[in-house]
Amino acid sequence: MTIVSTNKPKLLDQCVGKLRLLRKGYGTEKSYLGWIKRYIHFHNLKHPIEMDETHVEEFLTDLAVMKNVTASTQNQALCAIIFLYKNVLEKELSGINALRATKSNYLPVVLTRDEVANILNSLKGLNRLMARIMYGGGLRRCELVRLRVQDIEFGSRQIVVRRAKGDNDRVTLLGETVTSKLKQHLEHRKKMHDLDLENNTGSVYLPFALERKYPRAPYEWRWQYVFPSKQFSKDPRSEVVRRHHIHPQSVQNAVKQAVRHAKINKHVGCHSFRHSFATHLLEDGYDIRTVQELMGHKDVRTTMIYTHVMNKGPLAVKCPVDSLPNR
Repeated sequence: MTIVSTNKPKLLDQCVGKLRLLRKGYGTEKSYLGWIKRYIHFHNLKHPIEMDETHVEEFLTDLAVMKNVTASTQNQALCAIIFLYKNVLEKELSGINALRATKSNYLPVVLTRDEVANILNSLKGLNRLMARIMYGGGLRRCELVRLRVQDIEFGSRQIVVRRAKGDNDRVTLLGETVTSKLKQHLEHRKKMHDLDLENNTGSVYLPFALERKYPRAPYEWRWQYVFPSKQFSKDPRSEVVRRHHIHPQSVQNAVKQAVRHAKINKHVGCHSFRHSFATHLLEDGYDIRTVQELMGHKDVRTTMIYTHVMNKGPLAVKCPVDSLPNR
């Protein structure tokens, strides 16, 4: 019988502590905790310390066979469980031989330039500005909403994307045609921030405990979100009420509605702008390494997938039906 100290934090609280110590994002935190809960419930609330590789394999196999999840979803569950054993329970898993979900040969949905223009023209106001910035810089939806004032460099027409996927920073493009509208937006945003300061509500969330090191930094203009929420909300970690950034789903909903209005029969979302950004740069003759850097891909093979969806194909092969004589 295992004796557990009453002073020791509960398992999920230990997971939260380790995740925050490793500077994992709030989305990763929610995802990992969700998978750890599912793993424990799958084995009838048995404590993970009493389970081994066999139990992990049973859970992952059930996801693939009974739940029919994708390979990426199953891999996410595996990462959460490995994190639990390695970082929280300090127990190594030697080898996991679960039945793996079939990995699909996924080709991204890419829009033509006319389709991009039609969607953008179907958007209004702030949503249109945000979509133009996403397409013009190849930004992910979460990267867009997390932009801060200091990340916009008008002089060099660049956007600094901080803490992107893989916790890496990168620099991408700021379109000249969006500069004027963005400056107008920031002028309005500055007035909003000044009013918040007058009401003692002008602070913003800062990462990595910077708020403790620089107590006045959360109130500074340069740290404010470029696209803030209209309402105040409670920080799920600190429970401090402040103005957070706009919700990513609101941007997605606006784009979906614009796609329907433009009558485009493709499965299009915000991420389609990022796919189109990379493809159109390659079509314009830019070096694949340059595109890789702008996209923030660690491996050039990830960027190379866009060569397969270019207008002329990966090898500029001409379709044979176009060579048939007219009869």
